[in-house]
Amino acid sequence: MKKTPRRRAAKAHLLGLGLDHTDGHKRLTSAEQFTIIGGSEETHGRMTETVVKTFEVLKQRRKPLDAVEPAELAEIIHESTPE
Repeated sequence: MKKTPRRRAAKAHLLGLGLDHTDGHKRLTSAEQFTIIGGSEETHGRMTETVVKTFEVLKQRRKPLDAVEPAELAEIIHESTPE
């Protein structure tokens, strides 16, 4: 009997990409559910802070990333973005 390959369950993951890296540094911040790549020191820091705050809000709401609707996630990210 031929075995069929098992499909892995898709896991939600946030990806941030900074395009303003002019200082020659390569920045990468990664965790289980997010990855931040590139950007200037300021941009990379802001993106990282936003994602960390986003996951804090999700934890308070007791919702895993894969259970949040895109509109709600966009709202949380917008509210979590530092000024």
